[in-house]
Order: sequence, then C-alpha cells, then structure tokens
Amino acid sequence: MRTLAAALIAIVLAGWTGVSAQTPAQSAPSAAADATKVDYSKPDTWLCRPGRTDDACAIDMTTTVIAANGTMTRETWSANPKAPIDCFYVYPTVSMDPTPTSDMVAGNEERNVVRQQFARFASQCRPFAPLYRQVTIGGLREVLAGKLMLDRTAAYDDVLDAWNYYLKNDNGGRPVVIIGHSQGSFILIRLIAEEIDGKPVQSRLVSAILLGTNVAVPKGKDVGGAFKNIPLCRSAEQTGCLISYASFRSTIPPPANTLFGRVVGDGMESACTNPAALGGGSGELRAYLTGAGSLIATAAPQKHQWVANGAAIETPFVSVPGLLTAKCATNENGSYLELTVHGDPSDPRADDIPGDLAILGKPQPNWGMHLVDVNVAMGNLVEIVGKQAKAFKK
Repeated sequence: MRTLAAALIAIVLAGWTGVSAQTPAQSAPSAAADATKVDYSKPDTWLCRPGRTDDACAIDMTTTVIAANGTMTRETWSANPKAPIDCFYVYPTVSMDPTPTSDMVAGNEERNVVRQQFARFASQCRPFAPLYRQVTIGGLREVLAGKLMLDRTAAYDDVLDAWNYYLKNDNGGRPVVIIGHSQGSFILIRLIAEEIDGKPVQSRLVSAILLGTNVAVPKGKDVGGAFKNIPLCRSAEQTGCLISYASFRSTIPPPANTLFGRVVGDGMESACTNPAALGGGSGELRAYLTGAGSLIATAAPQKHQWVANGAAIETPFVSVPGLLTAKCATNENGSYLELTVHGDPSDPRADDIPGDLAILGKPQPNWGMHLVDVNVAMGNLVEIVGKQAKAFKK
C-alpha cells in the first residue's frame, strides 16, 4: 500500500487543492502536454453508457446480507433501463499506467472502481462514465519525488469534453446526478463551478454527490463558498443540492495533519452531509463492501473474514445491516463524517470492516476511511437518488 499512499498524498498536496508542485529544471515533460482531444463519440472512450452488454456497469452486483447472528441471505440487483434520470460519474485515482497521465484504455483498475462506486446507481439512473486521462498513481509518485510538474490539464479537459458531448448527444433535457470521488470530485468541483452553477443547465441538476474531497461552505450555512447557487442537501426529497463528505472512524478522528475535512478561508468549513440522516443527527449506514475485502485500489486485497466460521462469500458484495452508523462531526482539525462500528464480539459476524489506508499494516490517520468513502454509504446514496428522481421537477 506504500505506492497508493504516496499517490493519494500527492493528489492533495501537489495540485488538486490548488498547491502547485515545484518542477526541477530538467524534469520530464508531461505525456499529456501535446495530446490530442479525445473523441467521445467513440464507444470505447466510455466505461459506462446505457444499454450496452459489454459495459463496466453491466455486471453482477449480487450481495450476501449478513445479519448480526451470522445468518446469510442473498440480495439481487438489476439496472433500470427506463430510469427517469441520468447519472454522470468521474472516478478517483486508480490508474496503474506507467506514464504520468493515463491512456484511454479501460484496465482492470478502472473497471473495478466502477464496480465499487458507480454501477449500483444504474438501478435509479442511466449510467454515463467517461474514461479520462487522469493523473496516474505513478505520475503522482514522480511529482512527490520532485521529478516533474503535475499536469492536470488533460484530466479536466477530458471530463469537460465528455460532459459537453453527453449534454449535446445524450441528455436531451433529462435530469442528471453528478457523482465523483477523490480526483474525480476535485475535477467536478471545477466543472460545476465553471459550467453549471448559475447557468441554465443547473435547472437539470438533480444533485451533485462529491465524496472524498473538501468542498468549502460558510460555517453554519448551506450555500456559498465553492458553489454560489447549489446548497447542501437536507432531505432526500430536496433536489438541485450537494452531498459531500470525507469519512473517518469515530476512534480515529482527523489529526492535525489531516488531508480531508478542512478548507482554506476564514469563516469556511468543509461540507459534511450525512447520507444516513440528511436532516441531521446519526443514522444507519447501508454499506456495500466486497466479499473478498478488496478496495478501490488495485493493491492486494485486505482479506476479511465476514463470519466467525470462515464461511465463503460467493457473491461480489457483502451487506452488514446494523453494523455501521454515521453522523457529521467536527473537531479542531476539520468537519467530517464520523463512522461508528458497532461490533459485538459475542456474535459470529465480523466486528469491523476493511477500509483504512495503511502502510506496513499501520493505518494512516490523516486519510481516514478514504478507500471506502463511497462503499460505506452506497445503499443510502442509491436510495436518496431514487427519491430525488421522484421529487425532481424541471
């Protein structure tokens, strides 16, 4: 996990929050500098588009539901081809390509993160997920070593081009949810601020779900800061609003060197909206975690025993009702989604979940539960999108 940790640190410290990395005189040029524009009319430039059989979103999402007493049942899932709204998703840093910016070929890592973070939304909306030339894990490692300048141009330009292609050729005036995590969220913050906030297209925005990032809002207020006209969501029936958070364990709150949960600016704080209780307070998280314990990265899975007898999990996902709750919290270092794990050593179900970013087996407190920001609230988020779709009025 050392490579992943270094890469993710570079996202926050070397550019996505606006801090520029310094370039030595003989640093390597970015592979994206002279790259041509991506043609999003080509099917292979999209991970997900509605109605395709060979598609990153057309996969098995069957889940094993593990009750507190260890009883296991199966929950099936299906996409809704007649969904009344669309979802547009930008994925986080996962590319293992050896170049500073990724190519436009969908690898196992891109498909895996769609499986973890986005495909389940297809039960409520038509899914659109473009490939883009993101800053790779290797590229960020080079930035951290001071060997080259972080180039964010291709990543943003690609997402902007994909968004504009979608609007022109696919949207047809339909309502849309915008979803992102980590690098994807940072890109979408800019896209929304420059292309949607206060523009006519904002009338089609069902909601923006920007996770694993820091979105500035005035303390104690729901609107202002990063977005001038898009408030925080306070109910599942509210539309045109924002859901955003970075998650931390209740036992490991953000430390002084936290990478998430705080923003620059007097009187500002990082947005936290609890998908388990948008109106405030605590609520149960409906997590969908992988049976094998794998996370959004392509590093070796964190093997996890879900029941005491070691029974095999034969489905792609696991649900653990009642195990997790969340509330928005603050400390002197930031505002965040506080996750509480209600493990019971006397029952046969696992008492914890994987998700910590660790180096040599030691959790990194400044990262919180970044690797499962989306997974831990997937059921809540999908349900909210369904309710927003019904409540939306153009």
